[in-house]
Amino acid sequence: MQNYSINEALSREQIDEKLAQAGWHVQDKHRMNLYAGLGVAIREMDTNTGPADYMLFIDGKACGIIEAKREGTSLGSVAEQSGRYSTSNTSYIKRWSEDGQPLPFLYEATNVEIRFRDERDPIPRSRFVFHFHKPETLHEWLQEEQTFRARLQNLPELDPAGLRDCQIDAINGIENSLKQAKPRALLQMATGAGKTFTAVTQVYRLAKFAKAKRILFLVDRGNLGRQAKAEFENYTVPNDGRKFTSLYNVKQLGAAGVGDDIKVTISTIQRLYSQLSGKEMDDETEEHSTYEIESAPNQKVREVSYNPAIPIEQFDLIIIDECHRSIYNLWRQVIDYFDAFLIGLTATPTKKTIGFFGQNLVSEYTHEDAIIDKVNVGYDIYRIKTKKSEEGDTIEAGTTVQVRDKLTKAKRLQKLDEDETYQATQIDRSVIAPNQIRTIIQGFKDRCLPECFPERHWQGQGTDKHMEWVPKTLIFAKDDDHADRIMDAVREVFNQGNDFCKKVTYKVGKKTADETIGEFRTSPIFRIAITVDMIATGTDIKPLECVIFMRDVKSQAYYEQMKGRGTRVIDADALQKVTPDAVAKTRFVLVDAVGVTETDKTESKSLESKPSVSTFKLMEQVARGDRHLDTLRSLGNRLMRLDIKLSDKQRQRVSQVAGKPLALLAGELIHATNEDTLIQNAVIATGKIEDDLSDKDIQCTFEPTADSLVKPFHNPDLRELLEELRKDTEQIIDDSADELIEGTGYDSEKAEQLIQNWQQFIQDHKNELDAITLIYQKPYQQRHLSYDLIEQLADEIKQPPYHIAPLEVWKAYEQLEKAKVKGVPAKELLTNLVSLIRFATQNVNELEPFENTVNKNYQVWLNQMQQTGTAFNAEQLDWLNKIKDQIAQNAEMTLDDFEYTPFNQDGGLIKARQLFGQDLNKIIQELNGYLIA
Repeated sequence: MQNYSINEALSREQIDEKLAQAGWHVQDKHRMNLYAGLGVAIREMDTNTGPADYMLFIDGKACGIIEAKREGTSLGSVAEQSGRYSTSNTSYIKRWSEDGQPLPFLYEATNVEIRFRDERDPIPRSRFVFHFHKPETLHEWLQEEQTFRARLQNLPELDPAGLRDCQIDAINGIENSLKQAKPRALLQMATGAGKTFTAVTQVYRLAKFAKAKRILFLVDRGNLGRQAKAEFENYTVPNDGRKFTSLYNVKQLGAAGVGDDIKVTISTIQRLYSQLSGKEMDDETEEHSTYEIESAPNQKVREVSYNPAIPIEQFDLIIIDECHRSIYNLWRQVIDYFDAFLIGLTATPTKKTIGFFGQNLVSEYTHEDAIIDKVNVGYDIYRIKTKKSEEGDTIEAGTTVQVRDKLTKAKRLQKLDEDETYQATQIDRSVIAPNQIRTIIQGFKDRCLPECFPERHWQGQGTDKHMEWVPKTLIFAKDDDHADRIMDAVREVFNQGNDFCKKVTYKVGKKTADETIGEFRTSPIFRIAITVDMIATGTDIKPLECVIFMRDVKSQAYYEQMKGRGTRVIDADALQKVTPDAVAKTRFVLVDAVGVTETDKTESKSLESKPSVSTFKLMEQVARGDRHLDTLRSLGNRLMRLDIKLSDKQRQRVSQVAGKPLALLAGELIHATNEDTLIQNAVIATGKIEDDLSDKDIQCTFEPTADSLVKPFHNPDLRELLEELRKDTEQIIDDSADELIEGTGYDSEKAEQLIQNWQQFIQDHKNELDAITLIYQKPYQQRHLSYDLIEQLADEIKQPPYHIAPLEVWKAYEQLEKAKVKGVPAKELLTNLVSLIRFATQNVNELEPFENTVNKNYQVWLNQMQQTGTAFNAEQLDWLNKIKDQIAQNAEMTLDDFEYTPFNQDGGLIKARQLFGQDLNKIIQELNGYLIA
């Protein structure tokens, strides 16, 4: 007997329909015919761990699982169930996977959402898909030695011949993103820099080396499509000599549709929509830019339904040229339809564009290496601030946003008639801001981890599956849905699969949650857990080294309990079993992403502060006897607005409880309180003329009607239902980019402590270390600093009890004395210690990178030499610049240095003596002292 709910049964019916649309034969287990067609889906298929909702068969052999859930279920943790069934045995059933290996194709689905992963991928990671894949596609994938994502790992090094630096950076950036399976990437390249040529080069590499089947190249209008086609036709394949189109078919999308033999399809978004929707389109339409189309009046969001002739897996990759706002406004669902990587090309990315592409800006004009901080710090608070978290944001009028039903998770698109401004407190309530979460997690990965755990050497994270052991981390989320979104962001930002980060909430079931907590304690693979309150108190997870608050807490006692999750002591051997590169747990880091460390903690409940009466209060007043026409008019208007937002199923629920549709109920209130109606009824009832009517006359006449109108509101079930729907019905999704803002990093107390440690170190060693003694006591002409002496200083400050990282001291000064700090070093040169010492000892009033000091002093020295009658020719100036750079990098110049790069390439010491003669030694000694003054 089936034991799932009616709601789940309705979901199964719609899942059956979707499977049939994709070409699957859906059967009951007792009516099984595995050869009824290429693809067969068997309901409630038995396994040795229980019945799988659907087991998928290709050519008679099992290849996948669908775990079906009722509408509104959060699918984030359901992947574990499909994963369990994928490794379960079924008697006599042949499998496409070897014994003990999971079935490759795993889905989790409601009637609204579908998630999918291929277990053969290098890092299997669930992703949302618009529909189920066709059996023919899965059959084709099964016969390939590697998946597309696996083949992406084998792309050879790029040959830079014939490419500009920005093009090389772009291709490397895109390929790195693809190898990490990031679904979207954005490339910024200035107009005229060769975006299309870059794209064609990228397409060729993916076609040849990753065996990409089909690629879509989206253009803004028809003529750009023709230009793009010409670019493909003229492209000469590297090290081959043939043209691209002699090897691969390139076509512009037309009435014939997308052919299986077409490697590259070029199309406008308008033409693609026409093909998907089956709606005819005149040729002129695609000659207009989508900029113009969107700005035209009465434009509606383009919605699409599944089209088996163009399945979701039609393309492996979609390149969007000129990816401006219309792509994610009017045409977003067209893009979201395909299960494909998205690569955006643009010259001018906006915040919204960057947000749509997940803030994955893979390349700009120049490629800059990220600076990874190496600091050795103790326990403290690490604050992460983003613009949206602190200030909220405004979504401009005219923007098309996704609006999500909280209960069912169904999404619809809506174009805003006016600016939508929201406060930070509304995030994850009435507004969802995916990039706020992503920015916080990115800040944790890129800034917090390297700064707080410098000894873990975060530079090597490119190939290590477990990010060189991210410290065990617990994240506190606001609710189960929030936890799902955090979980997806963590997996994406860290480029990891489902096992790396999991949710631990009551929604996954108590038994499953307990098992997950146990796994979190002991598994080296499981690094980050997300909870709402299940691990907030009492749970002992000793290896935990980071606690991230992404929710605020008002209770001081509860806050202390939550912080306590990170305080457990663990011996070094036990810690290293789960975090192999850890030395010892001497502290944990509390990462505050919401200001939890800054808000007042109290046990009392907040008082009502809004001057206006809430809808729920209005209904209660009516139930108590309030019959004032203003009350009923306001209530009618609010309920009419609510009805517009409800789904058909929600309207049915209201009708069952109220005895009539909500729209009718609201309409009766509005009509009865119409001013003309009220006056007309009062004239009839009182016999007075209109001018003689008083407000009391109108109200008294209205009250008998009001008694009849408000009868449904005497039912508390209706009031509670309407309040539930009003509060929870929908959330606006703000996809625009977020950014870290000033204040991210250690708090001021930590900065002050760092500076105190640094100054104490100088005080303790000023008479011992030669490097410091020279700077303290001698005039600049005698301040000869050797690199060896600076290294001695650097080694000393890293030792106990100081544990000082110079760059962290620099950032602490920047936080506390920003007006005096002129920039942060581009890289951690030992010579910047000189600048720190001079600033700490108050020899100078500004802290600036050592290289800046040397450059400024060098210009002053040249001016002085010129004023005293000493002139240098061009060749001498070139050598003086090299000497200056040597001092900036190493704090000194010696005669021996002339035998090394870059001097030896131009003649070394012999050449230097030819240029400067007997003055060479004097010049070097003078520059060694003057430039570091």
